[in-house]
Amino acid sequence: MGGVKIGGGAPVVVQSMTNTPTQDVAATVKQIDRLRSAGCELVRLAVPDMKAASALKEIKSKVSIPIIADIQFDYRLALAAIENGADGLRLNPGNIGGRRKIQEIVAAARYQATPIRIGVNSGSLNRAILKKYGHPTPEAMVESVMSYVRIFEDLDFHLIKISLKSPDVLQMISAYRLLSENVDYPLHLGVTEAGTLISGTVKNSLGIGVLLSEGIGDTIRVSLTHDPVDEVKVAYEILRALGLRQRGVEIISCPTCGRCQIDLLTLVETVENALNRITTPIKVAIMGCVVNGPGEAREADIGIAGGLGQGTLFKKGRLIKKVPESNLAGVLIEEVKKMINYGKCH
Repeated sequence: MGGVKIGGGAPVVVQSMTNTPTQDVAATVKQIDRLRSAGCELVRLAVPDMKAASALKEIKSKVSIPIIADIQFDYRLALAAIENGADGLRLNPGNIGGRRKIQEIVAAARYQATPIRIGVNSGSLNRAILKKYGHPTPEAMVESVMSYVRIFEDLDFHLIKISLKSPDVLQMISAYRLLSENVDYPLHLGVTEAGTLISGTVKNSLGIGVLLSEGIGDTIRVSLTHDPVDEVKVAYEILRALGLRQRGVEIISCPTCGRCQIDLLTLVETVENALNRITTPIKVAIMGCVVNGPGEAREADIGIAGGLGQGTLFKKGRLIKKVPESNLAGVLIEEVKKMINYGKCH
């Protein structure tokens, strides 16, 4: 999709969605640039009307990552989005208006080689199927999306990926497991309407993390009622925790206890903010005491362990030197940058 490989053994792709009015080109481009800097690889834009569809052309000319047009209800918006250079579409065929309109979209997408994500949420299932099951069970979700997949296959269009989202984590996991047994198309993972920063992070980490640990999923979007940039940050933390992708600084820090004799929270926040633009993978430990600090963070590339009024700098668990507490943040930040510049971190 726009040069980004999806599926077939490619790394799991991180995407997000803008929350600016797509018609506001300047604001949308600014947010896309922030997302790209955070590591976003695909970005989805809402296309609620023709003005938004027309804006895609100008937005495309100003950004460097692929753009996905999110289409609901009006098939003409999909046609306009393709015409204006969208790299991909996301649509729910159930609200587009029938097979003939889907066929027009497919014809345009085939001509431009534009991939389409068939997206079904637990709250937007095929009505007949929903009536059959009574409520949106995982089986109902899979049967609903498969009814749409067969339409695309009948039209000989296979440049698709599929999503089955739900705000219910266990329902989402079950639905994707079942779907993965029925298709070999790339799957886009997400927990829809997951909530605010803390609750949303927990739900997405569980839902997306469980499936990725089982080898299910090719692209992910962490849904948060928050700055979209934080969606990207959480996504990379999920991938890092699973050993699937490594990007930027991983901070290993203790939760503190009665032995902690330094202001660890301020220290961690200072270091994290200073290093948040680094993309090179490196483990940085910031520990609250000198008793267990170096040992517990032995696998870190570099770190500090605090003591009364001072701390110890260590690399790979080996003590290097003592540093006054007032200089701990500055010394650690400087040493991390040195390691990256000289290529000493793995």
